[in-house]
Amino acid sequence: MKIFHSIKSFSSNNQTIVTIGTFDGVHLGHQKILKQITKSAQELHCESLVLTFFPHPRMVLQKDTEMKQLNSINEKLELLDNLGIDNLVIHPFDKEFSRLTAEVFVKQVLVDVFRVKKIIIGYDHRFGRNRTATIDDLNSFGETYGFEVEQISAEQINEVSISSTKIRNAILEGNVEIAASYLGYNYPITGIVSKGNQLGRTIGYPTANIKIVDDHKLIPLNGVYVAKSVINGATFYGMMNIGTRPTVDGSTQTIEINFFDFNQDLYNQNITVSLLKRSRNEQKFESLDALKNQLGLDKIAAQDFINQFVKKN
Repeated sequence: MKIFHSIKSFSSNNQTIVTIGTFDGVHLGHQKILKQITKSAQELHCESLVLTFFPHPRMVLQKDTEMKQLNSINEKLELLDNLGIDNLVIHPFDKEFSRLTAEVFVKQVLVDVFRVKKIIIGYDHRFGRNRTATIDDLNSFGETYGFEVEQISAEQINEVSISSTKIRNAILEGNVEIAASYLGYNYPITGIVSKGNQLGRTIGYPTANIKIVDDHKLIPLNGVYVAKSVINGATFYGMMNIGTRPTVDGSTQTIEINFFDFNQDLYNQNITVSLLKRSRNEQKFESLDALKNQLGLDKIAAQDFINQFVKKN
């Protein structure tokens, strides 16, 4: 997949099949649409192209809106690449771009830069300055400039909308298993392993502390989770805590994972951890010994779950 960080930087000798959207989560609903793009591109001997934006348009146009997203940019890149998309254009969204009229956007972007042969878009998609242009306008532009418009059905749009809402709610509630059923994959958290206070080592449960680089990443509900990670080509399982570590009077949220049967140095490495199941709430214990005893029980329960998970997958 070729990646372009602005519309102007895109270049290809071929015509394109285009879709536009934020595609946060690249979940099963999105995947259905994106597969439609790649299929159409193959049939028409064109290249598939996804136009997306960063920051999210709502971050620019609605400054008081706090936008937490399901994917970091890098996570989204990997998901789109796995779907066989030929070109991804990540355009920096700003107020100047938002003021483009619909016809200027169609002529100067879709036609002149992307050489669009077909655009596949939702029936209720609005675009252009103040989002005033509708699918009817796009059909009219298609006739004028010689490209086809394919509408995604209302049923598909509803599927996308509903599953996005369900995913966000599930993550915020800590129900990562339900989230995975809509995403089509286990919810990932990506970050840099940094040094913590190394308290886990003193009670027999050393942890890798993960510092999230992307401020807009949606973090699940505090608690203990069963998780996995692929490190140097091998899959390792473990238990992760998201929370403030109340037993040792912590005050800020941390994300730390204890990998089972693992003794590699991960400091300063970038790793992705996928959450499989939420085991319990975070809680304050009366002593470190009490915490250690609970961690022993957590590990037994996690290993039982992992054994079943591996068999199913």
